[in-house]
Amino acid sequence: MSTMQSQACLKKQGSLKMESLHHYVVERIMERLPAKSLARFKVVAKAWKSTIESRYFQEKQLRNRQLSGDPDVLMVSIKPHDDDDDSNLESLRTLVLGSSSSVKIPTLWEGISYSVCHSTCDGIVCLYHHFEPGLVINPTTRWYRPLPLCHFQQLIHDLGESYDPADHSCFNLGFGKDKFTGTYKPVWLYNTGMIGFDQNTTCEVFDLSTDTWRYVTPAAYRIVAITDPVFVHGSLHWFTQCEETKVLSFDLHTEVFQVVAKAPFAANPEHLNIVMCNLDNRLCVSEMKWPCQKIWSFHSSNKTWDTIYTLDLDFAYFWHNIPTGGTRRRAILPLALLDAETKKKKKKKKKLLFFDRLVSRGLFTHELGTLSYEAAFSATSIGYPVCYFPSLFSI
Repeated sequence: MSTMQSQACLKKQGSLKMESLHHYVVERIMERLPAKSLARFKVVAKAWKSTIESRYFQEKQLRNRQLSGDPDVLMVSIKPHDDDDDSNLESLRTLVLGSSSSVKIPTLWEGISYSVCHSTCDGIVCLYHHFEPGLVINPTTRWYRPLPLCHFQQLIHDLGESYDPADHSCFNLGFGKDKFTGTYKPVWLYNTGMIGFDQNTTCEVFDLSTDTWRYVTPAAYRIVAITDPVFVHGSLHWFTQCEETKVLSFDLHTEVFQVVAKAPFAANPEHLNIVMCNLDNRLCVSEMKWPCQKIWSFHSSNKTWDTIYTLDLDFAYFWHNIPTGGTRRRAILPLALLDAETKKKKKKKKKLLFFDRLVSRGLFTHELGTLSYEAAFSATSIGYPVCYFPSLFSI
C-alpha cells in the first residue's frame, strides 16, 4: 500500500471514529431530553429515528426522567360534577406539577367515560370501561392499543337490563408488568356471585401475544370490589372480603395468588374508607376514620407495617374550603411521594400528593411531620388522576 493510500485509509478510519463519537455524544444528550421532544426529533435523521425507537434508548431515557424529578399527572374523563352529559367530557389532560394549568390531549374516544388503572408502568396507562373495550395508551406519544371485551364484560352485556351498577359491585381492572419478562398484563379479578352467578372468584389475564383474554387459577378469597388493585414489584394486590381483611397478591410472572399479610387496621372496615397505593415503590394501605386518615407502609422482608402518615383531614379541608358533607364516607387517595424543596439540599424531605375522590376538584400535598397542607392544583374537575413518568414506550 502506498503512502497516499495509507493516509487515506487512516483519514477514513478517523472520520468513522469521529462520526461514532459524535453519535455517542448526541445519544447521551438525547437521553436527557423530554420524551415529547424526542418524538418530534425522529424526523431529523434516520440514525436519530433508529436510536429513539430502540428499547435500549427508551429505557435509559425513562430512567433519567425518573431520577430527574417528580412524575406528571394524567387526568382521565374530566367533566363538571353537575353535568351528566358525557358529550361534554374531556378524555385526557396532563399536568406538570408546579404548573397552574393542564394541557388537553386530543383522543379518538372523546365522550366515553373511561376509568383508569391506578398503577402505571413505564409511562404506559390502562383505561377501562365496564361496557366498552379498554385501551392501553401512552399519553406522551398518543400511541394506543385497544383491548377486546373480556368474559366478565361479556357477562355484563348478557345480563342486559338486569345488570344495575347500583345493585352489583363494579370491579376495577388491574395493570402491571412481569418483572422478569417485561410483559405488560391487564388483569380482571372479580367475584362472579356479585353478577348473578356462583360465588367463586374469577381471574382473567390479557395475553398481548394472542390479543385475547384467558382464565387463570383464581384466588381462594373473595375481594373488596370498589378498591383499586395496586401494582408493586411485579405483583398486583387487592383487599380480601372476609372477616379479617387481608392483602392478596398476584404474581404477574408465575400467575399465582397468595396472601401476603393481614391488613393493619381493625376487622370489618367500611370498604369506602380503605384504599391501597404505591408510594416510592412500597405497598401502602390506608384507612380513614374521620377526621383522621392513617397510611401504613409494608415491609416485605418481615411482613410488618409501619405508620408513615397520619392526615388531619378536618384541618386540611377547612383551610382549603373543601366541603366535607357532614360525615365523610370515602378515604382520600394518596397518589405519590414528591421531593420537597429544602434549605439543606443534601437532605430531601417528602411531600404526599393526594386527592379527594368525592370532590375531585384538586390535588393537595402534605409535608410529613407538619400541619402543612397545600393546594398543588385546582380546577372545576380533575376526573380520575394518576401519576406517570412520560416515556416513548409502546407495546
